[in-house]
Amino acid sequence: MGIQLNSGPLVKRHNYQENAEMNITPFVDVMLVLLIIFMVAAPLATVDVPVDLPSNAAAPNPPPEEPVYVSVQADGKLFVQEQALSLEQLAAGVHAITDNDVRTRLFLRGDKAVEYGTLMQVMNTLQKAGYSQISLVASEELEP
Repeated sequence: MGIQLNSGPLVKRHNYQENAEMNITPFVDVMLVLLIIFMVAAPLATVDVPVDLPSNAAAPNPPPEEPVYVSVQADGKLFVQEQALSLEQLAAGVHAITDNDVRTRLFLRGDKAVEYGTLMQVMNTLQKAGYSQISLVASEELEP
């Protein structure tokens, strides 16, 4: 709230009029700071393993609170979250991340250049380790 100072001859020295206009400048400043914070924080919440995913036309399901991703890159490299592992180390790596909870849903991200047999080896290794809830991840289809 501001005041209006009139300095004419008819205005007394302490006769101030209140200005009823709202000052939104501090509100805009706070909103811009919040926007910058969210723009910086949003890219940090994603997985950093680059995988070229195939498209999918099905409706997406809501993700769980803390998803566990198993990624297979085009050259056959295997990652659990962002940790590189071999196929022999996969079961131990997933057990370490999930605290041996075999009811945890795993998300398998495979590059579309990866052979089907490679993905099946990864899935079979996870199933032999006791994980039965394995979901395949695909990018959303842009045009039907």
